[in-house]
Amino acid sequence: MNRRIHYGGDYNPEQWPRAIWREDVRLMKEAGVDLVTVGVFSWAELEPTEGTYDFGWLHEVLDLLGEAGIGVDLATPTTAPPPWLTTRYPDVLPVDSKGTRYSHGSRQQFCVCNPTYRMFAKQVVARLVSEVGGHPAVEMWHINNEYACHVPYCYCDHHAAAFRAWLASRYGSIEEVNEAWGTVFWSQRYSELAEVLPPRLTPSFSNPGQELDYCQFSNDAFLDELLEEREILKASRPDIPVTTNFVGFYKPLDYFAWSRELDVVSTDNYVDPADPEWAMQNAIHYDLVRSVNKAVPWVVMEQTSSRVYWREHNVPKRPGQMRAMSYQAVARGASGVLFFQWRASRVGAERFHSAMLSHSGEASPVWAEIRDLGRELALLEPLGQARVAARVAVAFSWQNWWALEAPAKPANDLVLSEQLAWLYRPLFRSGTTVDFCRPDEPLGGYEVVLVPSLYRVTREEGANLVSFVHQGGDAVISFWSGIVDEHETVYVGPYGGPLRPIMGCDVLEVAPLLAGAVVEVEWEDGTKTTAGFWADVVAETDGHVLARIASGPWAGRPAVIENRVGSGRTYYLATRLDPAGLARVYSRLPALAGEPSLERAGDGVERVVRTGPEHTYEFLINHAPEDRELEIAPGGIELLARVELGDRVKLPPTGVAIVRRPTSELAR
Repeated sequence: MNRRIHYGGDYNPEQWPRAIWREDVRLMKEAGVDLVTVGVFSWAELEPTEGTYDFGWLHEVLDLLGEAGIGVDLATPTTAPPPWLTTRYPDVLPVDSKGTRYSHGSRQQFCVCNPTYRMFAKQVVARLVSEVGGHPAVEMWHINNEYACHVPYCYCDHHAAAFRAWLASRYGSIEEVNEAWGTVFWSQRYSELAEVLPPRLTPSFSNPGQELDYCQFSNDAFLDELLEEREILKASRPDIPVTTNFVGFYKPLDYFAWSRELDVVSTDNYVDPADPEWAMQNAIHYDLVRSVNKAVPWVVMEQTSSRVYWREHNVPKRPGQMRAMSYQAVARGASGVLFFQWRASRVGAERFHSAMLSHSGEASPVWAEIRDLGRELALLEPLGQARVAARVAVAFSWQNWWALEAPAKPANDLVLSEQLAWLYRPLFRSGTTVDFCRPDEPLGGYEVVLVPSLYRVTREEGANLVSFVHQGGDAVISFWSGIVDEHETVYVGPYGGPLRPIMGCDVLEVAPLLAGAVVEVEWEDGTKTTAGFWADVVAETDGHVLARIASGPWAGRPAVIENRVGSGRTYYLATRLDPAGLARVYSRLPALAGEPSLERAGDGVERVVRTGPEHTYEFLINHAPEDRELEIAPGGIELLARVELGDRVKLPPTGVAIVRRPTSELAR
């Protein structure tokens, strides 16, 4: 991808008569569109009957777009098998945990382990490559679409066979499977792999180790299908980058693993514009997507221009909100901002999903915003070499997510996204940029690592976090961390497992609080804050107690423990502190103490810095309902208005400023 901020969206010309196509291209040019995704849901049009192909219409579309200078992100159509496939070969359809087979009539109606589906998927991808893969308008390959978003788990016999093969590869023998899953409990010991099934509907709780392995297996099965398609595409055009669109914090798929196989990471983001914390939800989504593969560019592949269609009440984005959301992505490193879709559909389930071009066409106020943003981005200087740097990381793994939210826990309402938001929220509000990191990846580039409920942690991951602290890093570890290993087997002894050497305390028991219950927390200086949701029953060891629970049955027990380890420090949080309590912890971290607090200048202003070899770009986005006036370092150039600034900048609601300065000034 080049250094320009790409702009465009999904284009589905097969939904429209040919007479509309030229009008589409004219309006795309007017709006500054330079990249569109084509072909995502076109399998039935490309192969209307088995073995019969029609690529004539696609050639015409690519010619039109190419002549207009609009690049194409050409999609493989494998996300939506056509009716002939599921009618002739009905076992292609997936099966739920109750044994019910899905019917045709939506999308993603396929079992990813079904050999018939895989055969036809490879055939249509190979034909796509041979027919149009060499077209000069094609700039990127787009594999499938939102993998697993509707059917993340299938429980059919094809999956059962594939699961057994996966277990044989991972463990080598049924004895090792029994050991890993603890099948001695409830008389679950297997005598041979042929007895093992997917975790289908059972009378009571199923085996936790089996459930966790099935999550990993299902992730791997979808990834294997992507790799088959990628092999076909790369064999033909190795020069063209490959992507598939993620959906941010999506539990079934480990995007750290997936992103290693892509040249461009892309995401679909449909944050609710009515959510009071929509700006934070956008930011944390983009920080994650930027982080899953820090070595490649990333784009927003889909967002909505106004409203979606699937919520109970589909509130549209208010004027200016779409622009502000788009610049949030650019601020946090995006190389492209695209939408679903270009022209609003007249038919089908998504006909009331807003588009770049609405049902009312150019008369819609949405069109004016779309056109103006595209023109603005077209004039924005290239930012591709300007990176987002973070001194703070969040230790995050999909394997922990799968295990943490599985049933049969002390608190089955412990939700990882809430834990993430709790620790992330004050950093977002203060303008502190955050990366996400696997617990086992190198952490030396960070000063602080946040560890929100890392319930499932391997010994290798624990050793990596311990080493980070010993070598001078600061870690904030929340309750319910270090509980089980990679097989969901509990680390026996005081809780903490491989994290115990740095926790500074022993967690003897855990005590989830009643819903809505609040306890007082008293600090060393007598200040009182509050906490809720959870209380660890903690015994003091070598750490220093900064605060204690001051009410309720666990009064007197430590709530916050500081522990100096090697050259670094840890802060163990035994309960969910309120914002004031969490701020007291963060204020003790040197990496955060010097961060500018935009709340002092005006609450609701987001600040992100992208730094390049020549220039630094400071993004300021006002999410507040009122004007905000901010003090800034003088002498910068505001790129959107193209004016030189003094020491202040004023932003209206949803207003955006991009302040450019020489990078050498930042060094001084």
